[in-house]
Formats: sequence, structure tokens, C-alpha cells
Amino acid sequence: MFQVPHSVCRLLAPEQRRALAGDCWGRGTSETFSKLHPHSEKPKAPPALSPTPFLREAMALTDAGVQKQIKHMMAFIEQEANEKAKEIDTKAEEEFNIEKGRLVQSQRLKIMEYYEKKEKQIEQQKKIQMSTMRNQVRLKVLTARNNLISELLSDAKLRLSRIVADPLTYQELLDKLVLQALLQLLEPVMIVRSRPQDFLLMVAAVQKAIPEYMMISQKQVQVQIDQEAHLARSAAGGVEVYSCNQMVKVSNTLESRLDLSAQQKMPEIQKALFGANAHRKFVV
Repeated sequence: MFQVPHSVCRLLAPEQRRALAGDCWGRGTSETFSKLHPHSEKPKAPPALSPTPFLREAMALTDAGVQKQIKHMMAFIEQEANEKAKEIDTKAEEEFNIEKGRLVQSQRLKIMEYYEKKEKQIEQQKKIQMSTMRNQVRLKVLTARNNLISELLSDAKLRLSRIVADPLTYQELLDKLVLQALLQLLEPVMIVRSRPQDFLLMVAAVQKAIPEYMMISQKQVQVQIDQEAHLARSAAGGVEVYSCNQMVKVSNTLESRLDLSAQQKMPEIQKALFGANAHRKFVV
């Protein structure tokens, strides 16, 4: 039996559906009669009918509709695929831009950190170089000042020879130096040492200093002039006083007195030579 698809029936007009239903019913009458009257004589089957022109038109219409539906489905699938592909491309591009931005930012930060580190290193090197240069300049200035002071003291030592050249002035100075050394040592027995050329002046200075020492210290004293060991002949002058065992010494030579005076007066000397020190807040 020929059956018409339901999709084709929906496409037909009402009169076409009734005509098509009549054709289909005629073909199925014998089968229905056999089911209802199984013991009766079956009616003769009608002769086979070939498809009518209307049916052929419906079948052709059905193929055209199927093709049209297929085309619609293909177009829909293609559109969906294009939209999906576009969506995938858009999402991939967004992810690419995000990843690219992240990588660019990361590399930019690395480059900035690198150059910041380099800049800090350069600044540190500059500070070290400047500090080194300042220290070198400061050392040169201090060396020049020390050399100038040393020259000044050397010149002062040369001027001591003028004092020694005057016997009266030198004798008076030697008397004071001997008495001062004895009072600093305060030993019962003391040994006095001087230059060889000052021996006679030293004898006179000791004889004068002993009574003054005893009067000031209220002690007895024995003073010996060392005739075996002497100060250097090239020394400026003065005296050295030792204890009896020569373990304690008081140096009262002209050189030692000059050095002591220079140490005590060094701030004043520096101020006179180089001006006031701006880094010192106290007044000398």
C-alpha cells in the first residue's frame, strides 16, 4: 500500500487531502474487510492504481520541500558554525590580548627593575667616588697643613740656637729647667744629664736649684751630674733628670719643651695659620 508522509499532507490544501485520503482508503479496504469478516469471502481487490498526476505533484512538492528544509538546515548550521567560529576567534583574541598585555607588563616591570637597579648602582658608585675624592682631598689638605706646621716647628727649633748662644739668657733658662725637673721627679737621689758643652752651666744650675728644691719640697735631696752619659751634642739644650735606678725619667730639654708647647697651643697655631675651624663649636 502506498503511504503519503505526514509532512507532505501538511503541505496540501484541504480538497487535495480529501482526494488523497480516498485513494489511500480504496487501497486499504480489502485488508480492513478481512480483519472484520475473517470467515466471509474476501472481496476482490481492486486493480492496482498508478499514482495520479496530483500525487506525482505532491511527491515532487515533497522533494522540493525536503530540499528546501535541508538548505534551511544547512544555512542554519553554517550560520551557527560561523557565529561559533567568530565567538571562538573573539574569545581567542581577547585571551591573546590579555596574555600579551600580561607579558608586556611583566617584561616592562623587569626592564624597569633592571634599570632602577643599575641607576642605584651608578648612584652608589658616584657616592663612593665622591667620598673617596673628598677623603683624598682632605688627606692632601691635612698633609699640607701638617707639613707647614712641621716646617714652622723646625724653624722654631733653629731659633732655639739664638737662646743658647746668649750665656746669660741660657743660664737663667737652664736654672728653671733643672728646678722644674727635680720637683716633678721628687726622688731622694737624682741624676742630671746635659750636653757635654753645658757641663759648667749645669753645675751652676744644680747648685742653685738644690736649696730652692729643699725649701719648696721640704725634703733632702742628692743630685748627681752624669759625666759618663750626655745628651747629643747636636741637641738644642736643656736637661734630663733620672731617678737613682734610672727607671724614671723627666725630659726637660728645649726640644721636648717646644713639642709640649706646640701640642698645648696647636689649636691656636692652626687658627692663626688656617683660620677658625667651622666644624668645631667650642672655643679654644
